[in-house]
Amino acid sequence: MTKNTSASLLWFRNDLRLADNPAVHAAIQHGGPVVPVFVWAPGEEGRWRAGSASRWWLHQSLIRLDESLRDRGSRLIIREGPALSTIKELLKQTDAAAVYWNRRYEPSIIERDKKFKSSLGREGVVAESFNGSLFFEPWEMRTQSGKPFQVFTAFWRACLAQSKLAPPNAPPTRIPAPKNWPATVKFNTLELEPKSDWARGINAEWKPGEAGALEHLAQFLDSALLDYPSDRDRPDRSGTSRLSPHLHFGEISPRQIWQAIENLRTLNPSRRLTKAAEVYGRELGWREFAHHLLFHFPQTPEQPLREQFTRFPWKKDAKKLRAWQRGRTGYPIVDAGMRELWQVGWMHNRVRMIVASFLVKDLLIPWQEGAAWFWDTLVDADLANNTLGWQWTAGCGADAAPYFRIFNPTNQGEKFDPEGDYVRQWVPELRALPTEWIHKPWKAPKEVLTSSGVRLGENYPVPIVDHAEARTIALEAFRRI
Repeated sequence: MTKNTSASLLWFRNDLRLADNPAVHAAIQHGGPVVPVFVWAPGEEGRWRAGSASRWWLHQSLIRLDESLRDRGSRLIIREGPALSTIKELLKQTDAAAVYWNRRYEPSIIERDKKFKSSLGREGVVAESFNGSLFFEPWEMRTQSGKPFQVFTAFWRACLAQSKLAPPNAPPTRIPAPKNWPATVKFNTLELEPKSDWARGINAEWKPGEAGALEHLAQFLDSALLDYPSDRDRPDRSGTSRLSPHLHFGEISPRQIWQAIENLRTLNPSRRLTKAAEVYGRELGWREFAHHLLFHFPQTPEQPLREQFTRFPWKKDAKKLRAWQRGRTGYPIVDAGMRELWQVGWMHNRVRMIVASFLVKDLLIPWQEGAAWFWDTLVDADLANNTLGWQWTAGCGADAAPYFRIFNPTNQGEKFDPEGDYVRQWVPELRALPTEWIHKPWKAPKEVLTSSGVRLGENYPVPIVDHAEARTIALEAFRRI
């Protein structure tokens, strides 16, 4: 069989890694030179183009990917413009006969990719896409009646019943390069990094890139996995994997994480580790479920899955929305979460549920407002996960929280941040308050507030709503629909 000597384009998207990357493998197997390319075309993302925190992460990750490619005799070509015309231009410039990429599942990108494949196919170009980010394709998982799943437990049970996952592929040691490289723009040309220094805290907190993802995974397996079942709800502890941004940008695959945990279980087949692996595996399952729902219900980033929620009497209140965004609600656990988000581009998952419940059920502000804020400020902003989380909290999505589940921010703080360490870290004006009052400063005696340097209404706000009253109003509104 004659070996193919024509070049191929390796189109990177949200799969910024070399290990366990089926598009990388296919491009090398093609046989000729490989031209890795990233196309910046934010206009094709629809409303959900990358937010500020995501753009910062993308800039760092692209640099790390280019370094990894150069270590293997290659490099990353950066282009701007409409994806189809840009790729066609590169095909001509490199005499490439094929384009390989990994799939994305956002509705606007799915439609674009369909047109992309059709157009290239008519011109005789090999255009192949692969699953590089999920355990299973969304269309592969169906209920016994052939419908999409809308209940997580049944969905995850069906996933676990599938045949064993294939082991992840190792990264290539060498990538064949063309004799002449096409032109590329510089990373800074994309203007992904902020012009001001607001990302200083994010920069200090994170290490984007494939190497950073693997390092983070190793730390989690070594120091946090065993206690994950008990610590994952504690924002005052380092009990979660914090791999979500690495997964979103494809710097690590879920198969790599799964395999690493399985390898650990082989070395240590204890009941405790088995339990921890199962609990963490369910979180990977929720990510899978989120993409399943987004694929089958593409309207959900903006519309409730449960249609009756279109009649919900949401309120518009710019002042309270702003107080929530800036962590000035007067409820310490809510404010701590929102300030953590603003400073480091991430928030503990338990706290995400608390702040989301406060916005939609205490303030009755539409969940879409919260989803949009998270989209712009989270480094792990992912359309599928973001949509699932907000619709779950609002009670309008698949397998959603019941409408009467309204988190009490005071009780949640006392339960999951019992010593107040999380609040003290992110709300320093309350740092000197005794633990008894740290989650309810408005109830503290005047002399305690004075000795702690807390001046309610001045350096820390009084609660912008009374939770008990807000709960009653919310329950009545939910009952009406």
